Amino acid sequence: MSEEKDLRIRSKVISEGANRVPNRSMLRAVGFGDEDFKKPMIGVASTWSEVTPCNVHIDNLARKAKAGASAGGGAPMIFNTITVADGIAMGHEGMNYSLPSREVIADSIETVVGAERLDGVVAIGGCDKTTPACVMAMGRLNLPAVYVYGGTIAPGKLNGEDIDIVSSFEAVGQYQEGLIDEEQLHKVECSACPGAGACGGMYTANTMASAVEALGMSIPGSSSTPAVNDYKEEECRQAGELVIDLLKKDIYPRDIMTKKAFENAITVVMALGGSTNAFLHLTAMAHSAGVALDFDDFERIRKQVPHIADLKPSGKYVMQDLYEVGGVPAVMKVLLKEGLLHGDCLTVTGKTMAENLEEVPDLKEGQKVILPFDKPFKKTGPLVVLKGNLAPEGAVAKMSGQKISRFEGKAKVYDSEADATSAIEGGEIVEGDVLVIRNVGPKGGPGMPEMLSITAMIVGRGLNGKVALMTDGRFSGGSHGFVIGHISPEAAMGGPVGLLQTGDKVTIDSDTQEINMHVDEEELSRRKAAWTAPEPRYKTGILAKYARLVSSSAKGAVTDADLD
Repeated sequence: MSEEKDLRIRSKVISEGANRVPNRSMLRAVGFGDEDFKKPMIGVASTWSEVTPCNVHIDNLARKAKAGASAGGGAPMIFNTITVADGIAMGHEGMNYSLPSREVIADSIETVVGAERLDGVVAIGGCDKTTPACVMAMGRLNLPAVYVYGGTIAPGKLNGEDIDIVSSFEAVGQYQEGLIDEEQLHKVECSACPGAGACGGMYTANTMASAVEALGMSIPGSSSTPAVNDYKEEECRQAGELVIDLLKKDIYPRDIMTKKAFENAITVVMALGGSTNAFLHLTAMAHSAGVALDFDDFERIRKQVPHIADLKPSGKYVMQDLYEVGGVPAVMKVLLKEGLLHGDCLTVTGKTMAENLEEVPDLKEGQKVILPFDKPFKKTGPLVVLKGNLAPEGAVAKMSGQKISRFEGKAKVYDSEADATSAIEGGEIVEGDVLVIRNVGPKGGPGMPEMLSITAMIVGRGLNGKVALMTDGRFSGGSHGFVIGHISPEAAMGGPVGLLQTGDKVTIDSDTQEINMHVDEEELSRRKAAWTAPEPRYKTGILAKYARLVSSSAKGAVTDADLD
């Protein structure tokens, strides 16, 4: 009879030997006994926090994952990391900390698991940055790991209609325009977020959860199971057991997170009409796993994948509606049948994607959330890469729900979101304008803040599709309208958008995929000679450190890029 495999692939350095008596003494104080030192040590990374509804329930989920790992034969320990609520940080200086929080989360998980010599990881996330951050840490560590998404929030109800957090942002614009009164505004505020869970539409949190499921790194179905559904606890228990199984089978994140797996993730994002933040996060996740992924990969896949989901912000339904008709697995089953997914990719179940999907029921008959392939919203994916003399490295536009594909107008240029907000409130932005917000990229912001407040004000004032907005910052997954973000190189790095001036003519064309300013070369050369880099906004602290280290948005805005 063969000897049972020792699963202590790293913790054995602590578990055995007289020299490690002090180490073990510390662990006995938190509940370890003699038998536990013979088991693999599993970290349960919890993003529980009371600062956002997205993560407020995750403490209980972490305990379920711990129980699963214990039942599977592991010695699990829960540790926490941070989260930032984008919906609360939005529209003010707090948003500068949002994207940097992704790096803090990934760094902290890597730090704890590395220092404690843990053998495997279960990570549970909720709000936007937690999902990519957890997977980035898994890619860096390359230890057996499973991700579980905390789940989507239920829709709020007002006057018999579903509303959500984006309804709150847009209500502000409606109130400023005199379309609703203060009492109606307050009702929206009190009804939009009914409890635990991440923002309900196909915004960034649900986009990234869907992408990670398609990547093969999460429990099948996890991305669409609502936060308040009892099965969410069972998913976490299963995740704890699966990590032990992955240890036994020698399956590591980099075995799962291959180039083909990332192509599956992009395919699902395009089909669902996901957030533009997927460009940033998938690129960063690929970097963590040593996989080369760039804008050209997104474009190649976009041209093959139709947009088939009627989901907010540009559609009608929310993630809970998708769950009720079959969820993300049923959509992936359709995509596999159409030949758009790599079915042979390995997943955390130990099975291939195709094997997982064999057990999945089809989309419910008569459902309206997912359109048939022969009648899509758009024959190609809605997340379009634009290039031109304003964005030589690229920019990203979300064209779902847009009736126009080309916009030409005169630029009105602002060097901060606050100045642009004042301009909108003061009626300076009118139909036909190209509103430009620059020096808000990864370095210039710093932190590449989202512009949901701005886009919501534009929509609320009835200017959706009548005004174009372009920025070297980014947009919330809840943003919609004729908006272009991720302009790279950013203004603070000497990118051409930093040379643009109010009154310059700008053309944005999603059909030809061009974004250009109409300024002659002689004038551009004069402006370039006169340009100086702006002073860093922060000289100390995390934002100063982030600005010094961060890569361009076209490379995922990571802080651990090669320094050569």
